[in-house]
Amino acid sequence: MRVLKRFTDAAGSNLIEAAIITPLLLMVTFAIIDFAGLFYVYLALENGVSQATRYAITGNQMVDPNNPTLQLSHEDSIKSAMRQATPTLTIDDAAFTFTHLVPGGTTWLGGAGGPNDIGKVSISYTWQPLTPILRPFLTNGQMAVQVDSAMKNESRFQ
Repeated sequence: MRVLKRFTDAAGSNLIEAAIITPLLLMVTFAIIDFAGLFYVYLALENGVSQATRYAITGNQMVDPNNPTLQLSHEDSIKSAMRQATPTLTIDDAAFTFTHLVPGGTTWLGGAGGPNDIGKVSISYTWQPLTPILRPFLTNGQMAVQVDSAMKNESRFQ
């Protein structure tokens, strides 16, 4: 009878349940935060590269913010358009790749291209999770995010 009474006594069971459930809930919460961060970065990069490519097809050049009497190069103008479209991300110059496909061509060539070429802007961004939960599952605790966009340059390209 004593043994049966001991098993039916529930004193302290709430504390044990909380000790088991709390780490699991924290892990799920942190995973949600990290995946939301990754999703945000991916969507921001997709939008930014789309905006940068739309700017690139015009052939326009921006004014150099450091010297208003000069203009940026075409590729630097595209980088600036990308950075303006993604103000919450820091994108290095090395993350950008510009290639183009000439009419009738079959291979992508380096550079932004000229009139009637198909220009492609690619961005390689390294994302680091906010919380330490996902880091052990990623190479060096980081994830590479690659986005690109290609459009045909205008024929009145400057």
